[in-house]
Amino acid sequence: MDPYFQQLLAGRDFGRVNPFAVQMANFIYLIGDRDSRECIVVDPAWDVPAVLERVDRDGMKLVGALVTHFHPDHVGGDFFGQAIQGLPDLAAKRPVPFYANKEEIEGLCVVTGLSRSDFKPVESGDSLQVGGASIRFIHTPGHTPGSQCFLVDGKELVSGDTLFIGACGRVDLPGSDPEKMYESLTQKLAKLPDDVILYPGHDYGDRPSAPLGDEKRTNVYLKPRSLQDWLRLRGG
Repeated sequence: MDPYFQQLLAGRDFGRVNPFAVQMANFIYLIGDRDSRECIVVDPAWDVPAVLERVDRDGMKLVGALVTHFHPDHVGGDFFGQAIQGLPDLAAKRPVPFYANKEEIEGLCVVTGLSRSDFKPVESGDSLQVGGASIRFIHTPGHTPGSQCFLVDGKELVSGDTLFIGACGRVDLPGSDPEKMYESLTQKLAKLPDDVILYPGHDYGDRPSAPLGDEKRTNVYLKPRSLQDWLRLRGG
């Protein structure tokens, strides 16, 4: 297999004329297999035509979309009074399956206006084959009830807004849960091998990706050994 893995940045690779998109610094990912020419997109939002143009330019066929969580800057919808492109726009142009954690689908329907039948519910431990690429779903609640990360071929972790370079996702928003975030970070992501490369949902750190081992050593949100210590760190 010839892996296909593209990290696209808002303001650079798409959404170039949208100052809000530039400010939010979202990452979108294209993942697949160059041999089969199949790929999926992770969190298509802001500028769907530009993302599809990249897929076409690379000679790939889009066969699905993966959703990390229901916030509009990742899936489209109303965001502080601004209409953000997302899953409905993708469905109109390339009708492909949308894979979301089963705990997130209700929120996705509210935010995007899509129906439950538009989504394929998945659970932690499920996997998806895209050509020769294998993607494992990891349910990581905390930022939202159905937040999920994607482990690609055991080598790359696409973490959405669960884990950032040097930080983690907010837990003070509707649907957030600090205790579940602690469990997701320390009992799930921190137990993955050190050589897995972390790819976050936003360009908030000093680099766009990092070995998970580096994050275990330097990210303060992965260091607490008890829930009480973690809650104190978060100001709880």
